[in-house]
Amino acid sequence: MDTEFQLLGPLRVSQRGAEIPLPSVKHRLLLASLLLRPNEAVSAAELLTVLWPDRPPASAAVNLRTYVSGLRQALQPAARGRDRLTAASGGYLLRVEPGERDLDRFEAVVARGRTALSGGQPLQAAADLAVAVGMWRGAPLSDLPLNSPLESRVRALEERRLLAEEDHAAARLAAGTTAADVIERLRAVVDQHPLRQRAWGQLMTALYRIGDVSGALDAFQQVRRALAEHTGLDPGPELLRLHDDILHHRAGADGERPLGRRPTQLPRAVPGFVGRESELAQLDAALAAGAGGPGAVTISTISGMAGIGKTALALRWAHRVADRFPDGQLYLNLRGYDDGEAVDPAEALHSLLEALGVPAGRIPATADARTGLYRSLLATRRMVIVLDNARDTQQVRPLLPGTGHCLVVVTSRDQLHALIAAEQARPLTLNVLTGEESRRMLGAWLGAERIEREPAAVAAVVEAAGHLPLALSIVAARIAAKPTFPLAAFAAELAAGEARLDALADGDVRRVFSWSYHDLSEPAACLFRRLGLHPGPDVTGAVAAALTGWDHAAARSALHELTRRHLVTEHQPGRYTQHDLLRSYARELVGSAEPADVRREALHRLYDHYLHTAFPAARLLQPQWAPVEPVPPLPVSFAAPVADHDEALDWYTAEREVLIRVIRQAADTGFERYAWQIAWAVTTFLAPRGLWQDQAAAQRIAVAAAERAGDRSGQAMANRMLARAEIRLGGHDDAMDRLAAALRLYEQLGDLTGQAQTLHSRTELAYERGRPQEALAYGERALRLHRLAGTPAGEGRTLNAIGYIHATLGEHRRAIEICHEALAIQQEIDDRNGMAATLDSLGLAHAGLGDHGRAAGLYEQSILLFRESADRYHEAETLTRLGDVRAALGEHDAAADAWRRAAQIYDALGDSAADRARQRLDGLHR
Repeated sequence: MDTEFQLLGPLRVSQRGAEIPLPSVKHRLLLASLLLRPNEAVSAAELLTVLWPDRPPASAAVNLRTYVSGLRQALQPAARGRDRLTAASGGYLLRVEPGERDLDRFEAVVARGRTALSGGQPLQAAADLAVAVGMWRGAPLSDLPLNSPLESRVRALEERRLLAEEDHAAARLAAGTTAADVIERLRAVVDQHPLRQRAWGQLMTALYRIGDVSGALDAFQQVRRALAEHTGLDPGPELLRLHDDILHHRAGADGERPLGRRPTQLPRAVPGFVGRESELAQLDAALAAGAGGPGAVTISTISGMAGIGKTALALRWAHRVADRFPDGQLYLNLRGYDDGEAVDPAEALHSLLEALGVPAGRIPATADARTGLYRSLLATRRMVIVLDNARDTQQVRPLLPGTGHCLVVVTSRDQLHALIAAEQARPLTLNVLTGEESRRMLGAWLGAERIEREPAAVAAVVEAAGHLPLALSIVAARIAAKPTFPLAAFAAELAAGEARLDALADGDVRRVFSWSYHDLSEPAACLFRRLGLHPGPDVTGAVAAALTGWDHAAARSALHELTRRHLVTEHQPGRYTQHDLLRSYARELVGSAEPADVRREALHRLYDHYLHTAFPAARLLQPQWAPVEPVPPLPVSFAAPVADHDEALDWYTAEREVLIRVIRQAADTGFERYAWQIAWAVTTFLAPRGLWQDQAAAQRIAVAAAERAGDRSGQAMANRMLARAEIRLGGHDDAMDRLAAALRLYEQLGDLTGQAQTLHSRTELAYERGRPQEALAYGERALRLHRLAGTPAGEGRTLNAIGYIHATLGEHRRAIEICHEALAIQQEIDDRNGMAATLDSLGLAHAGLGDHGRAAGLYEQSILLFRESADRYHEAETLTRLGDVRAALGEHDAAADAWRRAAQIYDALGDSAADRARQRLDGLHR
């Protein structure tokens, strides 16, 4: 490597070890700005702000070109004949080769160290991370006067250094390094950054290890005081638990526990569990054999046919050993043999990370990145993890911890040979119950006295049920419902005809199911069949009413009968699920017993229920979104109306997984308009929570459904909504293609509003890609179309977007003029959320002119309106800017209050911007 750009300390440029001098501070600021965004066009407006943060001189543009020319000449020896610094897209671009920046080399070594740590190699991790932290020569760019936007980028560099320092400490503690060697470095970190709870926890652990218990407890009091003074908050739950462990001498010797939530997700153990003593002993032995080894993760697999009791055994044992794993329990049903699709590993990781306390906004987009974060969080935890109903090894492997002292239990119909071979999982194959265990299971249901009276009948019932726990529980439920009937009558009924489970090896329990099914009342039998039309995983009473066409009281009565007979389970209050075998059986029955027109009518009512519940709920969640025109409700609709915003949010939270399945099923069963319209509605819930993978999945189905139906309006809408998800997932090229397709369709339809909305999205995409001039061009086109269409709300919001971009380009007076035009329109139509956004843009423009007092007043008005419309995210954004101008006015208490309120909102939303608000607080106190 001939050329080296050094950012991790004072700015340095060298070639073959010889430093290249730079002419002036302005040249150095220019180079730093370009190096922080290598191989990317940096706009002239941003560079002008860096060079002249207060007020650029009239000759600023000419001076910038002069500085660029001087910098190009200074770098020429390092360019090796190439044009390293070039003009591009209204700005300038600096070409940097891989490895030329010390920052890139630092990131590569840190990644290697973190991989080693998560892979159970703490010594290697400590060595790599020591190299990484040793690359820092001081504060980043410490020889330059920093200002926005350069200051924010430098703060991000400092955050990377601190994370590496904490990872280095974690690796050294895990490797058994003498704790005293770790303490000095951690002291330096917490002295400079007193709000970093992870570093404080590591320091407490290190002090405890050397026997300085009072020092560890004093460190806790120090962090508690710092947090109270600077944020008004108490230490997090992990730090509190560590303090309690130290106080009672329970702290372990394996280093830190990552900060986060302590989940307790294990479902309750199955009632009436009997027997399996031998299997429980085998699991105990596997745990004992795997405990205590370096980086030990104990993995046990429980395999067997459907209905044999794999989940019951896993939960029974997990509860029995849970007290050995103080950091909590994770449980996830992977639905590997569900009638619907099995849970994708990426989605499973999203659920597990949320359970571990990672806010949705901080969960990575890719499956590999999620696996890395998941394994990092578990590296020093002791947890029980139950992965239930796995399809195969490929589904499970990304969900396994890389190192640490966790216990993983996997259940599957598959024997998971690859998991046993590659991960040293301990296998346990489950067989049917023994005769004695089966008898005890019936006794748990029916009472010992009833069992002892008719031993021959009990033996006949057990034999007919094939000793299968699922079949026995269904049989027992029916017998228990008729306490005066002799058991011999039930045994005779089961023995009649072909009642025995001839195909038991294949998991065929149809005869037992049919016996229970035929004993149902006609309404309950009808509902059981109709449940086979639902995609799962669970239903409500309102859904039962929609499937049958009955009133809610009749549907609830039938559900209660099915619950009593154990043909459905009320796994949450008001929500019912079925074993996958029972759902398959119901699907067979409805296909054979119900005419096609009856099935289609039931599906129509089902999709009508979801669309006309989802649509008004979507309007409550996002009243500012331009709605689609939904399919008219049926004359008798079974929609479940929601009363307010909170109820709408609860409904979407509960139905999220169901809705994704419903969208797919509606598309596959000929109800394409329902599919794309439900997809539009659910996006009002998914997008604000950063659930971009779900949104992309729903909108891809919607696009295909609308195309099959020849519905151009649906195609345009779904393409536009899919583009929004692709932008957030980083698929900018695909987003451009989708927006182009949407625009063509809207043009064919003559839909001016749709065209304008699509061009507005293009404005956002161009701005995200660092192309503000291109963004302005799209914005102007969108504005003309909104005016032609006569949509004042769209006109006002597009004007605001244009004004905002002008403000970010430093064209503050032009921005003010445009935003006032937007505000007048919004005031006339009472678009209060639009007014809030425009007042925020006006505040940004006035702040750019140095009129901080005026900016503060505008921000205060904006915050009130955002709060009134429950737009918490944008309220937090504006609070952050309010803090900036209060600080510029010297009103430090008011600035701290604004930033603190912003951080609290971001925390509630699970958005990583909370860290930036706290960094402002830290800077203010320093």
